Amino acid sequence: MATNDQNSTEENQNPSTGSQEIKGSNTVKDPDEWTTGDEPMTGAQQSYLKTLSDEAGEEFDETLTKANASKRIEELQQKTGRGQEK
Repeated sequence: MATNDQNSTEENQNPSTGSQEIKGSNTVKDPDEWTTGDEPMTGAQQSYLKTLSDEAGEEFDETLTKANASKRIEELQQKTGRGQEK
């Protein structure tokens, strides 16, 4: 019979990626908590966001910050089905 060890690592399912993440881990952080979140989006974010916007038939906003671009990417991934594990 298995028992829960108080020292065991607690894991949670990440709903956006489907992957396991360790509770308390800083590997996945809310974009609102990013220290550089108010900087302009990266070139990679801009390119991917443009692609997603085109596929979704949505307007592309080139003025988004890193944090807002990340949130928008997640929204458009949901809409287009991109970036989701199969």
